[in-house]
Amino acid sequence: MATITSAGVGSGLDLESIIQASLDAENLPKLQSFDEKETSLNIELSALGAVKSSLSSLQDVIEKLADIENFNKRTANVTQPSSGDIIDVSATSDSTSGNFDIEVLQTAQGSRAVSADGVYADPTDVVSATGGNLTIAAGDKSFTVAIAAGATLEEVREAINDASDNIGVSVNIINTGGDTPSSKLVFSSNTTGSGNDLVITNDNADFDAISTDAFAGGAGGLTIAAEDAAQDAIIEIDGIAVTSDTNTFNDAIQDVNIRVLKASEDGETASLNIDVDSAGVESLIGEFITAFNNVMGTVDYHTQASAALNGDSTMRSLESGLFSVLSSTVSGAGNFETLYDVGLGLNRDGELEKESLVRSLSDALTENYDDVGAIFAGDNGIAVQFESFLEGYLNSDGTLKSRENSLEADLDQLEDDVANHDYRMEQLELTLRERYTALDVLIAEMQSSSSYLQAQLANLPGFTSKS
Repeated sequence: MATITSAGVGSGLDLESIIQASLDAENLPKLQSFDEKETSLNIELSALGAVKSSLSSLQDVIEKLADIENFNKRTANVTQPSSGDIIDVSATSDSTSGNFDIEVLQTAQGSRAVSADGVYADPTDVVSATGGNLTIAAGDKSFTVAIAAGATLEEVREAINDASDNIGVSVNIINTGGDTPSSKLVFSSNTTGSGNDLVITNDNADFDAISTDAFAGGAGGLTIAAEDAAQDAIIEIDGIAVTSDTNTFNDAIQDVNIRVLKASEDGETASLNIDVDSAGVESLIGEFITAFNNVMGTVDYHTQASAALNGDSTMRSLESGLFSVLSSTVSGAGNFETLYDVGLGLNRDGELEKESLVRSLSDALTENYDDVGAIFAGDNGIAVQFESFLEGYLNSDGTLKSRENSLEADLDQLEDDVANHDYRMEQLELTLRERYTALDVLIAEMQSSSSYLQAQLANLPGFTSKS
């Protein structure tokens, strides 16, 4: 607060202490009241925030439980042979449960073409003095590369590998060394499948040695060995042969994707089991149980005696509503009507757990998996009901948001009240100082007059001053 002057200088009285005591008597109780109210509002706001956060976590899990696709997932469990992994399998939500033995007879591969011995002794050998074009094809794809006049074997390799429209063909040079060294050009294609061998043609006979087809007709100098020919992947599923021009088999088993990794050794097979994702669903329901218990624990903590939300009607309604939805009945789920029927129950502490007096959750998933899904994600399933209930509390215009808005408005109003109080105290100090300054002057004048009178009287004949 502003200090106008130092009161009491003229009179010698301790007027500053009197002014401060007067101000404190008016100010301190009010400040304490403001502090207590601010603390109370912030604690209540924090408590509501904790409850809201726990409800949001529950809502996140509920959204997953309300999605029937999370109950339609299928798992593909593969037992690989002792020689190592031969297949990788993924299932879809439409996959049908079943068991299969799969043998990989051969993997898909692209073709490999190699130039003849002795044609080129070194990578720096010139291929053609005049230049021309090589057209490289595999299956229904092709591209053409211009080879400059005087290009060396190494430059031919680089031109093909660096072609912007290359269809997946790589070229390498293998140097044999020895007494009669030879540099062999090797073409490798990633276009797999039977009948998709490399075909390399040219428009200049100088390139016949690095072509599969000669310019004038007939075979060129590049050859594809039998073991290097492009081939299909072949697997046997329970003894039924299936082919694919790639190492991926989509729908060989309907709605199942199989990727071949390597050929089986000595007729070994991989065992494939397609089944519902019981473990995933049980884990998801476990998340729901944890989130629900967390909400109830958070509410109980903040509504206990002397807590910020003790006796709060909103919290009572919330708890009551949560248990009401938890205990609600559902139709269209076979013999299951409530969550307690699928193995969920409340223990002595009132916490939700994965076992009831009727059965355990694991038993329910084993016996009636689809009906468990219907209990949660059916048209009027428990999760769907929870979604609707929680939206009433968590939406932007929901109950908890309205409470938060109201508390924040109270804090804003309290800030205004404090500012107004500070102004009133400044005005009170001004008033007090004006009054006590006037009193100070009056007393000082009276003291001065008294001293003057005493001095005058002392000069009168026969006046004796008392010491």
